[in-house]
Amino acid sequence: MSDVTRFQALTFDCYGTLIDWERGILTALRPMRQRLVDRIDDGQLLVAFGDAESRIEREHPTLPYTEILRRVHQSLESTFELPGDAAAAAAFAGSVGDWPPFPDTVAALRDLQTRFKLVIVSNTDHASFAGTQRSLDIRFDALVLAEDVGVYKPDHRMFDRALSTLANMGIGRDSVLHVAQSLYHDHVPAKALGLATAWVDRYRGQSGGAVRPPGIDIRPDYTVGSLRELAVRLGVSTD
Repeated sequence: MSDVTRFQALTFDCYGTLIDWERGILTALRPMRQRLVDRIDDGQLLVAFGDAESRIEREHPTLPYTEILRRVHQSLESTFELPGDAAAAAAFAGSVGDWPPFPDTVAALRDLQTRFKLVIVSNTDHASFAGTQRSLDIRFDALVLAEDVGVYKPDHRMFDRALSTLANMGIGRDSVLHVAQSLYHDHVPAKALGLATAWVDRYRGQSGGAVRPPGIDIRPDYTVGSLRELAVRLGVSTD
């Protein structure tokens, strides 16, 4: 990476970047998957999840993420013509804290924290993130959560809040690198606001899955395949 010495802070998407949210989603939706039998595959279920999630977040930006997920579950039941299951919807809504980190995440974050301020910018709520915080086992310098801002990414106000938070630490936007997997949720708005971005291409360019396509041609400043690779390229790890 060129000019990396200018960065003082890394802002992170969490679910999909640090947390293996597709594995977490599919695990939490296993009861529904079993009800669907052979009607759809995992990829189709993830695409349906992504469509429902983004729509409900746009329609109800002030709802906490647990309620978003409950409504996503209900929407999927309607889409696939399944009878409603309130208990299953509630269990899915409360599953976020159990979604696992990617294998490289925790060690890479510890290395990155030796040089950079680390800030979470995530479409979630405090109740959901509490379990994630325990699994990541690291203290972030700040949390910017949708519950506090009252909107969901890709709304620019999530990034405005992060930049304001960092400005209060004496760090300007030219010194911030936004790190994320989702082009749609993160790179499109971050680039529109003039931020440098690093794409953690966890799925190596594969289309589909739980994240919607960006809809426009978007070019992150840097592309890596894992958080460990990012740590190496930023010069904080040799592994």
